[in-house]
Amino acid sequence: MRKEGMGLNTVRDIERAIDTLTPEELEELYAWLDQHHPQPIDARLTPDLAAGRLDKTIRRALDDEKSGRVKPL
Repeated sequence: MRKEGMGLNTVRDIERAIDTLTPEELEELYAWLDQHHPQPIDARLTPDLAAGRLDKTIRRALDDEKSGRVKPL
């Protein structure tokens, strides 16, 4: 859903501006976006990570990587 006044030209302007950012400025932008507009998956994962519900799965994935049982994407 678009907010009033947010036309396609504005989005294109933002895209062009982002393309000119330095790597440091991009990191700053990502941090701002994460803080102000977190992705829905982040909102669901954060409590599970904090509660340790994913620890076993993470350990298994890291062990698989160390043992060479995974392929790069």
